Amino acid sequence: MSKLTTAIHQIDFIDKKDEHSDIANEQEISECLQLPAKPVMTLNLSENLDEIGEQLAEIMSHSPFLKLTNTCFNFDKGDKTFTATTTATPDLIGNASYQILHGGVSATVLDTLGGLITMYEILRREQDSFDERVAKATRVATVDLRIDYLAVGRGAFYVATGEIMRMGRKGCTVRMMFVDDNDKPIAHGIASYTF
Repeated sequence: MSKLTTAIHQIDFIDKKDEHSDIANEQEISECLQLPAKPVMTLNLSENLDEIGEQLAEIMSHSPFLKLTNTCFNFDKGDKTFTATTTATPDLIGNASYQILHGGVSATVLDTLGGLITMYEILRREQDSFDERVAKATRVATVDLRIDYLAVGRGAFYVATGEIMRMGRKGCTVRMMFVDDNDKPIAHGIASYTF
């Protein structure tokens, strides 16, 4: 039997379902994925930047996806900066043999933090009307993300910080750092966002 014929037989086998399969049918999967309706948090549009910063942090902290990473976002009114704190749990382990944090957790947190910093910076700058800035902030999207993993993650918690490297009329570049509970750098990220 040729390699091509073997590959076709394997695909045929995968496509066939039998009554003894552990794979759930499509209806069971769709029922499982239906989430209960929850109220959507929205930004209370005032021009008070401290309130906006706190609201953005609160909205991101309650994102259903980001809740899976056990991450809480905070806004410091004094420094006008955002931080993200991720509490380590067994669900976040990427390598069970070594009990280390999954790299996707740090990448997700850094990307989200960079986007949050970008949104706030758009709203903070007074180059356009407030309504135009709000429209731009709602369009923020990641166009490039680079994560460098510097060390394994074995902390009880992790903290992410970030800063604007460059802000333009249509895009922003942010540098982020992800450290463990001993302030040891775990991952470094640079991302570009468009709006």
